Amino acid sequence: MGGIGQKDIQLIDAFLDMMRGERGASNNTCESYQRDLKDFAAFLDRSANTLIKAESKDIQLYQQKLAAAGFSVKTIARRLSSLRQMYQFLLTEELRQDDPMTLVEMPKLNRSLPKTASEGQIDKLLQVAINQQNPEGFRMVAMLELLYGSGLRVSELVSLKVNQIATQEGTILIRGKGSKERLLPLSQPAQIALKDWLKHRPETLPKDRNGLPILSGWLFPSSSKNGHMTRQNFAVQLKKIALKAGLDAKQFSPHVLRHAFATHLLEHGADLRNVQQLLGHADIATTQIYTHVTDDRKKNLVQHYHPLSKQQKTKTAK
Repeated sequence: MGGIGQKDIQLIDAFLDMMRGERGASNNTCESYQRDLKDFAAFLDRSANTLIKAESKDIQLYQQKLAAAGFSVKTIARRLSSLRQMYQFLLTEELRQDDPMTLVEMPKLNRSLPKTASEGQIDKLLQVAINQQNPEGFRMVAMLELLYGSGLRVSELVSLKVNQIATQEGTILIRGKGSKERLLPLSQPAQIALKDWLKHRPETLPKDRNGLPILSGWLFPSSSKNGHMTRQNFAVQLKKIALKAGLDAKQFSPHVLRHAFATHLLEHGADLRNVQQLLGHADIATTQIYTHVTDDRKKNLVQHYHPLSKQQKTKTAK
C-alpha cells in the first residue's frame, strides 16, 4: 500500500489477528482499528518514521494535526485509543521496550448518558402494537418484548433464527459481538408474544415468482437482501408505533429500548454484574454508565418530592 511501509502493514495485520483470535473483536471493530492505524502509519511515513520507532512527540503531533483538520474530540479520542491498544500489543510481544502513549494526554470527553424511556412509555408502545391484531402487529409485539425484555442489540434481534428460541425452556441463545454466545431468559410476556408471532409468521413469508412462500430460518423473515428484517426497517416501524402512541418519535430508537431494559433493571434492584452479563458487555465499565442514569433520576426525585427541597423552593420564591 502506498504511503505505508511493508513492516508497518505486517504489524497492523498481526495486531488485528490478535484482536480477532484472543479478544473476539468483530469485523467492524477490526476495520475501525485498521483505518486508524493505517492513517497514523501514513502520517509517520511522511517523515520516514515507523510504528516501531514512533515516540510520544510523534503521536502528539498527529493529535495536533487531527485537531487542526477539524476532527471532533470523540474521533481523536477513538484514534488515540486505537494507538494505545496497538502499543500495548507491541509491548506484550516484546517488539518495543516502551509505550509512547504514556506521555500522551487523552482528550477529555463529556459524559454522554444513554437515552432511555420510562416504563409508562414502554407500556404505551406495547399497547398500540397489541391493538393492531394483524401479523405486523404480532411481529412488533414480539420484537418489542425481546428488545425491552431481554436487552438485545438491534443487530442481534433482527438476525435471530427460529432455532435460537427455546420457548419450552424459556430461553434464547444470542450470538453477539465477536461470535460470543450468551443464554438469556425469556420473560413470560415475551414467551407469549413469540408463540403468537410464530402462529402468524407464515403469513409474512416472502413469495417466489409463482406466489408460493419461500421457506426461511429467520425468526423475522423479509424480502431484504439478507432475508430478514433490516435494522433500518425496524427503526422506522418503531417510530410509527411511537407516533400512534402519542409519543415523541424522535426520542425512540431500538437502542433506547435496550437502554431502558438496563436502566429499569437497576432501578428495581438488579445487580450490576448480572446486568452486564445480560447485555453482553465485555467490560463492566460499559454497564456502569447506567448507574449514572439511575443516580440522576434519584437526584431528581429528591429535588422534586422531598419536603426539605419543597421548603427551599418556597423560601427562594419569597
